[in-house]
Amino acid sequence: MQIFIGGIMQGSRRDRHIDDQDYRRRITEMVLEVYPEVEVLDPNELHPNGVDYDDEQAKETLLALFDLVSQADVLIAYAPQASMGTAIEMWQAYQAGAPVVTISPMESNWVVRHLSAAVLPNLEAFRQWLAEGGLDKVTNLH
Repeated sequence: MQIFIGGIMQGSRRDRHIDDQDYRRRITEMVLEVYPEVEVLDPNELHPNGVDYDDEQAKETLLALFDLVSQADVLIAYAPQASMGTAIEMWQAYQAGAPVVTISPMESNWVVRHLSAAVLPNLEAFRQWLAEGGLDKVTNLH
């Protein structure tokens, strides 16, 4: 079982930097604590220097990651604010039939609300949801 961790990287930034990516480590730890058998796919781990890629390599990587999320069994999307890349990841997973679990306070946003099998407002709510078997309800993990 593969779980893709999607989420905000550049958001609305106007520079080549990325937002803090610690949420990826935290989500991975939470998931593996309950489901040690899953494989976690983290784009930031796969491409830690992605912001330094030239345009050709960046485009190739972006499109390859969208293909990768389409092949994953579950997408966990972290969106504390709007993120164009995360929205595309959510669409790709949804179109592929994979459940989308979104961690976002934007529950009334149409993309969040209508593409997600579950919406949790923050990481602590996600931890609780996992502990209560939430992922089991949207997948066949256990």
